[in-house]
Amino acid sequence: MSQLTRLSGLIDAFRPADGPPPRSLAKFCLWAVKGATPVLLMAGLVSACAGALEVFTAVVLGRVVDTAVEADARTFFTDHWTLLLGCLLFFIVLRPLVLGLSAAAQGIAVSPNLQPLVLSRLHRWTMGHAVTFFDNDFAGRIAQKQMQTARAITDVTTEIINVVAFALASLVGSALLLTSIDWRIGLVLVLWIVAYFGLIRWFMPRVRHVSKNRASARAMVTGQVVDTITNIKTVKLFAHADHEDKVALDAMSAFREKAIQFGGISTMFRFTLMTLAGVLPAVLIGGTLVLWSQGAATPGDIAAAGAVSLRLAQMTGWVSFTLMGLYANIGEVEDGMRTLTPPQTITDAPDAVDLGEVADIRFDHVSFAYGRKTGGVEDIDLHIARGEKLGIVGASGAGKSTLVALLLRLYDPEKGQVTVSEQDLRGLTQESLRRSVGMVTQETAMFNRSTRENILYGRPDATEEEMIEAAERAEAHDFILQLEDHKGRKGYDAHLGERGVRLSGGQRQRIALARAILKNAPILVLDEATSALDSEVEASIQEALERVMEGKTVLAIAHRLSTLAQMDRIIVLDDGRVVEEGTHQQLLEQRGLYARYWQRQSGGFICADDESAEAAE
Repeated sequence: MSQLTRLSGLIDAFRPADGPPPRSLAKFCLWAVKGATPVLLMAGLVSACAGALEVFTAVVLGRVVDTAVEADARTFFTDHWTLLLGCLLFFIVLRPLVLGLSAAAQGIAVSPNLQPLVLSRLHRWTMGHAVTFFDNDFAGRIAQKQMQTARAITDVTTEIINVVAFALASLVGSALLLTSIDWRIGLVLVLWIVAYFGLIRWFMPRVRHVSKNRASARAMVTGQVVDTITNIKTVKLFAHADHEDKVALDAMSAFREKAIQFGGISTMFRFTLMTLAGVLPAVLIGGTLVLWSQGAATPGDIAAAGAVSLRLAQMTGWVSFTLMGLYANIGEVEDGMRTLTPPQTITDAPDAVDLGEVADIRFDHVSFAYGRKTGGVEDIDLHIARGEKLGIVGASGAGKSTLVALLLRLYDPEKGQVTVSEQDLRGLTQESLRRSVGMVTQETAMFNRSTRENILYGRPDATEEEMIEAAERAEAHDFILQLEDHKGRKGYDAHLGERGVRLSGGQRQRIALARAILKNAPILVLDEATSALDSEVEASIQEALERVMEGKTVLAIAHRLSTLAQMDRIIVLDDGRVVEEGTHQQLLEQRGLYARYWQRQSGGFICADDESAEAAE
């Protein structure tokens, strides 16, 4: 077992990559496997030795045949026992040993480590992309591309070791062996090899092209299916199963067409190569027989040439099938590169520093419109003092969530700058900035993990007692104890389902509150943090929130204005601009937009459409 452990540890399966992934195929593949190269070369060398030994079997066979033809049958075994013993040791000791080493190098040292190595590098790079990268694609498609590309690079590498190195060594050894019989026989094999590689060179770019298209279509099917399953409740509520079925079938039909194209080119490729493979034994054995008839070759030479030609003919089918897969995988790698390797748009500056003690926050004439001409925020000039509690009000689309996203540096401003403690966010590390911000949103994100893991996401090193205290303060402890998942796990061990689907909206918000309470960050962002709670639970949580907010800088977004009445200051956003500012009482006295919102609330929610509200009056 210790030998197995040492062999499996030759490659560090989770070693970080050096820099960003290149966008050219060869450099990208080298980036993906960097650090494993010495082991890959060793595995390739062992595979080549195994291929050379396959040729040596023909040499051994020829030697035995020639000896048998010339020897006296009655004394053959006693006169030539050393030759027979050598052959026996070769076939039952040396050959199995080399083939076993080759299998161990590939099956233990390379394959189990290479895919995690490539996948971990792609996953880290993907996680570093800005949120716009994920906004513009299917989550399922991105995940499929990661898995597809990592598997394809692993398959390409192992097949180069397992097949290409083995086959090339066999071809070179065969050419040398046949040349030793007669240079003309060796020349025939060389011409055959030239024709073989000529066909490969013609077919492979075409295989690669259709494979890339097939991989793209397959990923689109995955993305579409995952999108439907993720939103299955909406599909059922709107009775759109037939519509989603049609959308999925359209994607599957496109994939089917690409698969048929791939099947056509692969069939033509294999048929052509197998025809060429059938020519080889006829030519080599026939040529050696002609030489034998002229006294220029021995029976052993005929046996050796026959063994080599039959082995190469058989190998041709194996190699052609492997090359099809290899070039198909290269196409999939190229397809994955297009999706996964664009430069990251939001990165830490080379001289970025960690955010220290949090002081004030300033939006200095900030504008951001998601690359469009309208939307987002425009010319926001806002100063938030340390420890101040700021309420943010505005109709849907006024720019409230954009303001928070800019503070978290999910986007960079198109104009102006955002600073914390008088430091531009672009000069801070993203990790240190986001560690300083606790956040509870209306659309609460839950992982399909245990309740404990979801709460501890706020502070993974917290103790069990601290976690439970946070859950109690968020009014979540009691309902958590009643949870049980489909595997019988209960309470804090129960898994919550994908995106927390097994919980109600209010339960998800209370777990998110517990997570934020546990994190205890100096900046707290509440984006409709209690919108999914009933009045009784909200009242008890509001008291807990007031205690949590003590000493923190708070940005609270709410449509239910009663939750903002106690804020130190409230700003009103309209069409991306700050149009009003003051305390709750001051804003009511101004009799402006905030006062109209206050008067028109029904159940505490803002009418998003001002004109429709006026018409209703």
